[in-house]
Amino acid sequence: MATTTRFHQKHTSSTKIIIFLCLSTFIGIAFIATSIFHVSFSSTYLSIASNWVADVPNATAVTLPSKEEVEKNKIKRKISERFLSATFADLPAPQWNWEQLDSAPVPRLDGYAIQIQNLFYVFSGYANLDHVHSHVDVFDFNSNKWVDRFDTPKEMANSHLGIATDGRYIYIMSGQYGTQCRGPTALSFVLDTKTKKWNNLPPLPFPRYAPATQLWRGRLHVMGGSKENRHTPGLDHWSLAVKDGKALEKQWRTEIPIPRGGPHRACIVANDRLYVIGGQEGDFMAKPGSPIFKCSRRLEVVYGDVYMLDDEMKWKTLPPMPKPNSHIECAWVMVNNSIIITGGTTEKHPLTKRMMLVGEVFRFDLDSMKWSVIGRLPYRIKTTLAGFWDGWLYFTSGQRDRGPDNPQPRKVVGETWRTKLSLPS
Repeated sequence: MATTTRFHQKHTSSTKIIIFLCLSTFIGIAFIATSIFHVSFSSTYLSIASNWVADVPNATAVTLPSKEEVEKNKIKRKISERFLSATFADLPAPQWNWEQLDSAPVPRLDGYAIQIQNLFYVFSGYANLDHVHSHVDVFDFNSNKWVDRFDTPKEMANSHLGIATDGRYIYIMSGQYGTQCRGPTALSFVLDTKTKKWNNLPPLPFPRYAPATQLWRGRLHVMGGSKENRHTPGLDHWSLAVKDGKALEKQWRTEIPIPRGGPHRACIVANDRLYVIGGQEGDFMAKPGSPIFKCSRRLEVVYGDVYMLDDEMKWKTLPPMPKPNSHIECAWVMVNNSIIITGGTTEKHPLTKRMMLVGEVFRFDLDSMKWSVIGRLPYRIKTTLAGFWDGWLYFTSGQRDRGPDNPQPRKVVGETWRTKLSLPS
């Protein structure tokens, strides 16, 4: 009996020792595993934290809750925006000396202009999105003064016009009637600059916004622009025979469609060739259901395509502009067999998708068919109205940038500038 009791005591003690050793081993393994996990976690954390410090100046190495992470991303976007906005849109260009003259009587965005000898006729446009102009201001290049003003027809569009001249008569095609993003009209008019009287022309087959327009070989050519919703690019091309301010036909004739549609392009006749330069696909649209047709942002694609129409009446593709450019309908002049283009808008900011203005002056040499950047404007600006007289390059009006480090559009201006321009003959 005593022997049996001693056996059980001995067995019980051994079991306790074994259990104790097993528990100790398990705790030791758990402790080691915890230490390894802690070291691994700390290393990962420090790696992430150091990345935060690199991305956000003066940040502390702590785990950010979700709200702070959102704020961090906002800061990163602002830093990137400040950096890119100062460099993204600009190309290297010589600095020019500009002289500021008397401003136009009113500021204008999407105004239009025609030069006839020393007189510069500036049409309509926005003062702001809620106010449009319905008159013409006249600038005299000889006196460098604004010398006249008269009204446009009540039914005539106020912006996004098509415009051309034969040296006396100015032809106005379609465009947007009214403020914000209101609808287009198909109505067309002609101004006799000698008498300042207006007459009607046959309306376009369909309304258009900012169609490329030019007088070529006795016919008015109207191409592209935006369709009735203000956004969809039009490819249509129509022409109408005119002489001395009168239509010789009752209807517009259908011509070969333009290869790429859209508004806000330069359209020029030189050396008996018709050129269409730059432009964009898409534009702001009226917000659905808005009683004031409030403008609503849409995707736009700006391009620098150049097309030419010649004797074969076939479109030919020429070298594109140095960068995509739009809002240049009246931003051009002809000097020494070269097309000179001032300002405009280019591709959107890659992060914010905001509009970027152009501050360069471009030259297209029609002898070599090559582009170059020949100068810089006083600031970046779109829808400039350009003229050339007695060796001076002029521009007036448009919407300028927010400052040297921010090419986004801001203030609508009526400022008038000129600089001496010398190009090889």
